[in-house]
Amino acid sequence: MLEHLKLENILVLDIETVPAAPDYKSLDDRWKGLWDKKAKFLVNEDQTPEEVYDRAGIYAEFGRIVCISVGVFYHQGADRHFKIKSYYGHDEKELLIGFCNLLNTNFTSPQKALCGHNGKEFDFPFLARRILTNGLKLPYLLNTAGKKPWEVNHVDTMQLWKFGDFKSYTSLDLLAALFDIPTPKDDIDGSQVYGIYYEENDLERIRIYCQKDITTLANILLRFKGMPLLADDHIHVAN
Repeated sequence: MLEHLKLENILVLDIETVPAAPDYKSLDDRWKGLWDKKAKFLVNEDQTPEEVYDRAGIYAEFGRIVCISVGVFYHQGADRHFKIKSYYGHDEKELLIGFCNLLNTNFTSPQKALCGHNGKEFDFPFLARRILTNGLKLPYLLNTAGKKPWEVNHVDTMQLWKFGDFKSYTSLDLLAALFDIPTPKDDIDGSQVYGIYYEENDLERIRIYCQKDITTLANILLRFKGMPLLADDHIHVAN
């Protein structure tokens, strides 16, 4: 499987997002009104828009990115290695500039690709929307306007696992268990990022969680290609 993909051409990535404001009360009247309209599709009969505001982080119009972790494969002698770097912080524009500089420097050719789990539905469009919202230019790999489907170099492990079956969502954690890969959810999961960011102010914990996700994603990609998992001492985190 995926014989056409050269691992060294792939940028594996994952993002962590939070609502743009700490809580519903922090929104001005205009944004409260906009969220109220959006929340009509999210609330149960006994819920209010305020009660579901913690879900605002999954929408690019109401959320923002606090961490982008990326990883690349490379060889050192006969061994395969994986290098990880994270762009994270409270200033979304600053971390997006760093991420865009990486793409604009090293991922500008049609042979290069982005890889994420549910990336086509979440990570890639969220990144593109927040890049534009912050007044930045879309890098080549995220600029899909006018491209034919086969010209968009986005690899989505969740879509690949479906094999054309669109009935269900398969989580990264479930695939990791299936392929006997250590779980990335041994500390927190995505639903806890909002509280860890706004209540605990613990960006480092979010960064570590995000990096575990892309390590797991890289190993799932290797499993898809019928290759051995990464050795622990072949995974390197850049400063």
